[in-house]
Amino acid sequence: MTYQLFEEVVLLEDVPDKGLLKGDVATIVEHHAVPDGEDGYSLEVFNVLGDTIAVINLPETAIAPLSENEVFSVRALAA
Repeated sequence: MTYQLFEEVVLLEDVPDKGLLKGDVATIVEHHAVPDGEDGYSLEVFNVLGDTIAVINLPETAIAPLSENEVFSVRALAA
């Protein structure tokens, strides 16, 4: 699946070095097409006030689109 720039997606895995957990929401900021491998994406993660807390790169299989039966929740950033 190819995602659009600035589309919001959900993480399918933890990113421990950034304190991010599976289920956190991120915004696509760049697509990295890879000819003989899995495409990847640069993602920006914001806190609830809209401040950037991380910019990460993940393979396409580590993210998923948001769906209508999901809701946002708030948690403290993992240490």
